[in-house]
Amino acid sequence: MPDGHDLHSRSLVIDTHIDTTQRLLSSGFDIGVRHSDGSVDIPRLRDGGVGAVFFAIWTPGAITGPNAVRRALDQIDAVRRQTELHSKDLAPAMCAADIPLARAAGRIAVLLGIEGGHLIGNDLDVLRNYHALGARYMTLTHAVNVEWADSCTDKAVHKGLTEFGKQVIQTMNRLGMMVDISHVSDKTFYDVLAATRAPVIATHSSCRALCDSPRNMSDEMIRALAAQGGLLQINFHVSFLSQNFRDIMRAHPEFQKHIDAEAENRCGDNEACRLLESGKLVRELVAEGKLPRVEWTEILAHIDHAVGLAGAGHVGLGSDFDGAYMPYGMEDASFLPRITGGLLKMGYSESDVQKILGGNILRLMQDVEATANQREGTA
Repeated sequence: MPDGHDLHSRSLVIDTHIDTTQRLLSSGFDIGVRHSDGSVDIPRLRDGGVGAVFFAIWTPGAITGPNAVRRALDQIDAVRRQTELHSKDLAPAMCAADIPLARAAGRIAVLLGIEGGHLIGNDLDVLRNYHALGARYMTLTHAVNVEWADSCTDKAVHKGLTEFGKQVIQTMNRLGMMVDISHVSDKTFYDVLAATRAPVIATHSSCRALCDSPRNMSDEMIRALAAQGGLLQINFHVSFLSQNFRDIMRAHPEFQKHIDAEAENRCGDNEACRLLESGKLVRELVAEGKLPRVEWTEILAHIDHAVGLAGAGHVGLGSDFDGAYMPYGMEDASFLPRITGGLLKMGYSESDVQKILGGNILRLMQDVEATANQREGTA
C-alpha cells in the first residue's frame, strides 16, 4: 500500500474555509509562530502539508450596511498584512494559476472568501471591489437570510433567490468568482443552479444522510451539484459530522446556552476568543460524559459518502478550522495527513486522493475563470 505521508507531501492540499481571520484582528496574534491553541498558524500549516488556504471574511448577519462592509475591509487588510509580514512563507493568490506557482516557490497560497452576502450591503460595486481585493468566492448567506436570498437556518421569506439575487450570481459569473452555496436554503440552492453559468461550490458543508443538519447537503443536492461540475468541500465541525452529537445537543439546549454564556464570560466581545473557548467548553462537556466523543474518522465517512454519490472529482476539504468544534484527532491543520492515509487504507487510488486534497478545487477555479473569460469574449 502506498505511504500516506509520501503521497501527502507530493500533493497540493487546499482548504477552502478557515476562520483564522478573526484571530488576525488581534494585535497580539502572529500567524508565523506556533500557538498552543486554535488550529491554524504557519508552522502547523507546514506540518499539515497545506499548499493553499481560503481565509473567511465574516461578520455576524445582524451586522449589515456600511458597518459590515467596513469590518470586511478590515479583515481583508489583516490578511494582507500577515501575508506581507510572512512573505517567505505566504503568497497572495488571485487566480488558479497562482496556487501551483506559490507551491513551486515553497510558499502557501493565501486566498479570500466572503462569508455572507450581507457583507456587500446590497451593492454590486462592493462585490466587485471585494473581487478586486482578492476574494475568490462569496458564501451567499450565513446564519440568517439576506435581503435577496434565504439561509438554511432562518425562516424562509424570499422562497429562495430574488431577482437581485440572480443579478448577484450573474455578476459573480462575469467576475470569475465562485458562488458558494454553503449556508443557503435548499430552495436557494436550486435557484442558484438554475441561475448560474458556472459550476458552484459548497465550501464547508457535509452530508445530510449521515448527519441531519440543514447545513449539510442531501444526496439529491450533492448529485445535482456534481452534475453541473460543482464541488462539495467536507466540513469538520462535529455537529455536522455526527448524528449522535447533534441529537444530544438538540435534546439538551442547556448545553449550547452554557457554552455561549461561558464563552462570553471569558471573552467578552472578542469573537476569535469566543470561537476558541467554545471549542474548549465542548471538550469539557465530553470529558464530563455529557457529550459524545467524535473521532476524526467521521470526516472520512462523509468524504466516502459524497464520493459514492458524485465521484471523486467533486469532493474536497473545507475544514472550518478556528470556527467550529473539531473532532478528536483533527484538532488542527497539522493532522491533515491522516486524511490521506485514511483514504488510502479505504482503497482510494493516489489519483483520487490528490483530487480530494486539492486538485478538484483547482479545477473548479479554472472552470469558473474560463466561464468569465468566455463571457468577456462574447460581450
